[in-house]
Amino acid sequence: MSAGFSWMFDAMDVGIISFVVADLTLKWSLTPLQVGFFNSINLVGMAVGAAVAGIMADKFGRKAVLLWTLLIFSIASGLSAAATGFAVLCVLRFIAGFGLGGELPVASTLVSESVASKDRGRAVVLLESFWAAGWIVAALIAYFVIPKYGWQIAFLIGALPVFYALYLRKAIDDSPRFTNQALQTKVQPISLRHRFRTLWAKPHRRSTIMLWILWFTVVFSYYGMFLWLPSVMVLKGFSLVRSFQYVLIMTLAQLPGYFTAAYFIEKFGRKFVLIVYLLLTAVSAAWFGNASTEGMLIAAGICLSFFNLGAWGGMYAYTPELYPTSIRSTGVGLAASFGRIGGVIAPLLVGILVGRDVAIGSIFWIFFVTIIVGVIAVLVLGTETKGKELID
Repeated sequence: MSAGFSWMFDAMDVGIISFVVADLTLKWSLTPLQVGFFNSINLVGMAVGAAVAGIMADKFGRKAVLLWTLLIFSIASGLSAAATGFAVLCVLRFIAGFGLGGELPVASTLVSESVASKDRGRAVVLLESFWAAGWIVAALIAYFVIPKYGWQIAFLIGALPVFYALYLRKAIDDSPRFTNQALQTKVQPISLRHRFRTLWAKPHRRSTIMLWILWFTVVFSYYGMFLWLPSVMVLKGFSLVRSFQYVLIMTLAQLPGYFTAAYFIEKFGRKFVLIVYLLLTAVSAAWFGNASTEGMLIAAGICLSFFNLGAWGGMYAYTPELYPTSIRSTGVGLAASFGRIGGVIAPLLVGILVGRDVAIGSIFWIFFVTIIVGVIAVLVLGTETKGKELID
């Protein structure tokens, strides 16, 4: 629960960005390319943060790195409210992204290592469900706060987690597995080079290839679609406030997506959840991009949120289970970091395509194909970990 709230604040900050950029597009007259760059710069920070935090967490502990990443993105978010120009805001969002990207893989590793094998998958998916709660909070802030008080207040609200970090300092402990591993390796610490080589050694190479493909395709499609969601609604002819209202409705569908994934992941396994939910995400993406009526657009958006975020929960549960304790956080962090490259490319690509008047429907077919590639990687290269103990 404690790690879950940190996850929620992370999601709230990411969600706020998508709504703020829709407002700034109107107030600062941003071009589609600038919108794409603004969305991507946060993802660049997340890519760097995921890699650095994952590596540091295997050396200094999950708890310490979790607290520092929470502080970094909270402070940078608060400072974003004082930005007076596009360039300054982009710099601050890079720093915030560093903290955001670092917090996620460390939190999932901490929870994965602290729960019994029979409940581990469900627990991590439920941790991921706090992401939906964060997006719902962001949508509420966008609907009730941004139109009336401005985007600066939204970023100030994003700074509140700094106080939660102070609470977490005493509320959580490091995982027992890391503590035991740290005691065993205290005399001869494991080098970064050795950890990286182990990730690509024969016992783990197949899993690493599969995870890097999976993370890239899921992150590419998610950030390409969801960071642009409010702006896409505006492009489809809805007012800013109306767009925020519809995105809030779509966001609410994320919660049942997580809860059903949490149930199925222990009943049918990790691969089942990932393959089924990603396939239905791909179908929903094609449907949303080519929806021709208001009702179809909302229905497709609800399905997109439901299945995409359920798949995210399965991915976060699955990834830590494929590596031993000594390299687990490094493995999760580097997979997430590689995935964030897709998150950097996608919003920029959408910005370029929108700027060239490419139809939204055509853009969403790109996401359909990308997600199918991730499904094939899991189907061919993935191994089932349901009910298995973590590797020491």
